[in-house]
Amino acid sequence: MMMMLSIFFMIMLISNIMMFLSIILSKKTFMDREKCSPFECGFDPKSMPRIPFSLHFFLITVIFLIFDVEIALIFPMIPSFLLTNLMIWIKISIFFLIILLIGLYHEWNQNMLNWTN
Repeated sequence: MMMMLSIFFMIMLISNIMMFLSIILSKKTFMDREKCSPFECGFDPKSMPRIPFSLHFFLITVIFLIFDVEIALIFPMIPSFLLTNLMIWIKISIFFLIILLIGLYHEWNQNMLNWTN
């Protein structure tokens, strides 16, 4: 028991010394204020936070997420091919792909796939 306590205190001592040294040796200055500020999607954190956001950019992101999730849903369909009836698997696969193609067609009709303002 005493050995475990001594090991614990040694670990605590070493970790505290390392944190103290990193604070002392860090080269943060007032000029590095921009490096320490949060950066998110190209917005300036010191400007007005309620600036207009491009709806087109948002919709392109939604399209990306839909097709990203589509890939995650198609992968399990491949191993299930051997476990299920062929006709049931084909019907489910075609139904799934038709839903995705209808969504893509709708986005195409809304001109969301063209990057023009």
